[in-house]
Amino acid sequence: MTTEREKMLAGELYLASDPELVQARASARDLLRQYNQTSQAELSQRAEILKQLLGAVGEQAWIEPPFYCDYGSNLFLGRGVYLNFNCTVLDCNTVHIGDNAKFGPSVQIYTAYHPVDVAARLAGPELAAPIRIGQNSWIGGGVIVCPGVTIGDNTTIGAGSVVTKDIPANVVAVGNPCRVLRSLDS
Repeated sequence: MTTEREKMLAGELYLASDPELVQARASARDLLRQYNQTSQAELSQRAEILKQLLGAVGEQAWIEPPFYCDYGSNLFLGRGVYLNFNCTVLDCNTVHIGDNAKFGPSVQIYTAYHPVDVAARLAGPELAAPIRIGQNSWIGGGVIVCPGVTIGDNTTIGAGSVVTKDIPANVVAVGNPCRVLRSLDS
């Protein structure tokens, strides 16, 4: 038997109202409330909460509160990752952020999406697609990364960009929709 959680992570239509998923989101929100209420003096408490909340937290990874996510357990941070204030990760599918990736404030990562067909959307099930952000990337403030996107290693995404399609490694990309501006290989 396939659970709604398994369907969600497989990129299939699933019901977010499933009791297991509702409970998982409630648990994440409790941990997020605790995390977001800590003070700068409670660094060890923050690190412990992130270990409980996230799928993986690499050494020296850090998230500035406030921070928001759906499940937490589907978010995997590499070593030295830094997420600035007010980042939101809808981790209904996996989000892998490579070593030394840096995010500006208010970055939004959305794995969740809904059917385009109105009847299917009104029926209730939704979808989610994984996101991968390469190592050593810089994601500027206010960037939105859409479902199913991969951003390559060493890439810079300009502030305010909306990333709707994969962006290769070693480039600077900007805009809405985000497009490659120049290569960093030269």
